[in-house]
Amino acid sequence: MEEALKLKKATYHLYTFTISKLISSFGAQVYAFAISFYILQLTGSATSFATNLVCNILPRVLAAPFSGYIADRYSRKSIAITSQVITTLAIGGLLTVSLTYGLSLIAIYTTTSILSLTSLFSGVAFTSSITGLVDQARIQKAMSLNQMALSFAAIGSPAVGGLLYGAVSMPVFLIMYMVASSFAIILEATMNFKLFAKRKQSVEGEKKEKMWQSIKAGISYLKTQTVFMTIIWISLLINFLMGAFEVGYSFILIEKLQMESQHFGLTQGAFAVGMFLFSIYFSMRKEVKFPLLVSKRGIFAMAAIMGAIAIPLMVSLSYASTFIYYIVLMFGFGSMMIIVNTPIQVMMQKRIDDDYKGRVFSILEMMAMGLMPLGMIIYGFLYDYLPAQWILLSSAAVLIGVVLILGRPSVIQKAHPDLSKKPSVDTCVRGIVIL
Repeated sequence: MEEALKLKKATYHLYTFTISKLISSFGAQVYAFAISFYILQLTGSATSFATNLVCNILPRVLAAPFSGYIADRYSRKSIAITSQVITTLAIGGLLTVSLTYGLSLIAIYTTTSILSLTSLFSGVAFTSSITGLVDQARIQKAMSLNQMALSFAAIGSPAVGGLLYGAVSMPVFLIMYMVASSFAIILEATMNFKLFAKRKQSVEGEKKEKMWQSIKAGISYLKTQTVFMTIIWISLLINFLMGAFEVGYSFILIEKLQMESQHFGLTQGAFAVGMFLFSIYFSMRKEVKFPLLVSKRGIFAMAAIMGAIAIPLMVSLSYASTFIYYIVLMFGFGSMMIIVNTPIQVMMQKRIDDDYKGRVFSILEMMAMGLMPLGMIIYGFLYDYLPAQWILLSSAAVLIGVVLILGRPSVIQKAHPDLSKKPSVDTCVRGIVIL
């Protein structure tokens, strides 16, 4: 009877968690869209716009290790709710400033930095709590629903942001964001983060461990998990190389191919649609048996798509053909993002000790984002001086090489020993994918 009640509560968590993430993600992305427009209209300066982006990324990178320590040492439910409350208060503060003095860049930058930090702490707390919120059998479904919420927000936020920005004043917009954030707080308050948790936080003396000792312990734990260390290094290098895509895609379509803004927006929408549909797929299918292998294949496909972005620069296509071509590519790229991320996230949720999840996921966040700004700066410089097609093709080749080396057969075998028990599958895998 008790187990049935826990499963019923877990089902409730699946949907409250998804709705809460949808509200917070949608609100954050609509806010980012509107504020970006406001900054450009206010200043007309790309530097001011870029500064706001830095205020969104830099605090996350710097605070990531501390967020993991806090998530592993204190109540994750309290962290998630407190983060959402601070988000609401920060928006309230910006609203007060706008009504009293008028919006200023300093107020916007400060709010963006605060929201970046609350998003980090809330995200790490929630990610670390998945195995406490839902039963083992539905972890993949939970991760897929989370991705679905993020994808839906990515699809809808530009349209909603554009509509609201043109229809209502900034104070009204901020009030709407505060109301939505308050609703997310209420939902999170009804959730039991310890339903299936296996944390050992009650051990005497565990909480007395100093912060740096705790972070060091998390790193030491990771070092014993060679497969996860491989995943982290692959993530670090992928995110650096993806600078070629992040910078090059917009540069090629807008500057080189002169694509109209509405058509460019539709190609980006296709990316979010791909993520959304494949999130639905993963939420319904059975759990992936060999996640690292599936993710490796997905990265190869992403590298191929990255290289394919350069083809219209080398082969003459009509405007309509180019537009359709990039719609298909971006749909495929969004799909591959889910195929790469979801199986790995499920594997990490199941294999990482509950008491280390906060630190492990925060280290992963820091490593994944750490080289993104550097990658964007370097690739921005390269695109100004070198042919775009060769930058994309060479980056795609390097990405394939990175995965072939770091995701070599011995690493895949270590992550999934069962592969050796299935000769036919293993032969196929070794012949086609790994080698």
